[in-house]
Amino acid sequence: MDTPPYARIAGDIKRRIADGRLRPGDRVPSTRQLARDWDVALATAAKALALLAQEGVVVAEPRVGTVVAELRGPGRSTARRGSGQAAREPGGARERVVRAAVELADADGLDELTMRALADRLGMATMSLYRHVSGKDELVLLMVDAVLDDHPLPGERPAGWREALETSARLQWAAYRAHPWMAGVTSLYRPLPSAALLKHSEWVMSALAGTRLDATAKMNVHILLYSFVQGLAANFEQERRARAATGLSDEEWMSAQEERMRAVSESPGYAAFAAFLGELGEFDLDLDRLFEFGLRPLLDGLARQIDQPG
Repeated sequence: MDTPPYARIAGDIKRRIADGRLRPGDRVPSTRQLARDWDVALATAAKALALLAQEGVVVAEPRVGTVVAELRGPGRSTARRGSGQAAREPGGARERVVRAAVELADADGLDELTMRALADRLGMATMSLYRHVSGKDELVLLMVDAVLDDHPLPGERPAGWREALETSARLQWAAYRAHPWMAGVTSLYRPLPSAALLKHSEWVMSALAGTRLDATAKMNVHILLYSFVQGLAANFEQERRARAATGLSDEEWMSAQEERMRAVSESPGYAAFAAFLGELGEFDLDLDRLFEFGLRPLLDGLARQIDQPG
């Protein structure tokens, strides 16, 4: 008789514990993760974890998740490893995992980055990745930190707030430019708890500490600067996705829309826009130039808020 799927999942986790790939205190993949990796229903994955818990192989820890239980009897572990400890250990295998994930996201976008695809790239079993990261959310956080650390803030902050904010904006732009997927990782409503991103927050707040702005205004300045950089950079990834979906470059797509655009602009109610198009002629959208075009006026506007008395 065929082994039920839940039993196969449980057996696989036991084998990984037996050969040392999962050790006492290591976090076991969640129900949702198991369901994705094994292509089974959530109920099936939950049944596998329930079976392991009944057998004393795993235990549930509040605010942590399900982890491998400590050994009992002879050979009992003398020190429990905290959940996610392997993911916090510096360098080595974890760094290799994170760098491979960045390469995949750079090539194909973040949506195509799955634990299975990453494992295939590294030549390892999917479940082995969970010795280094607890799941994709933690992986993405580590990826962002790694990317921003490649574009570090200077050791010494410029004396003026304007130079400091410009430095932060340019370094973030360089990171987004090199890794377009990063612009879609976080939002203003749900900021990513990235240590590297928080370094920029610390940098900006330190630069604004001696100004006349109150705390709310300082936060608004910080958000506005971040949004300017992220908002422009998001177009790199949007264009990559559009090209992948349509097979057309932006120039080819615009050419295909030219007739319809002309028909709309020449219809009643669009006289000013039609005249503008006649004046414009050829226009080459270059986001790097647009970034330069917008950064100085943005800082000029902030200067009126920061340096001039209200």
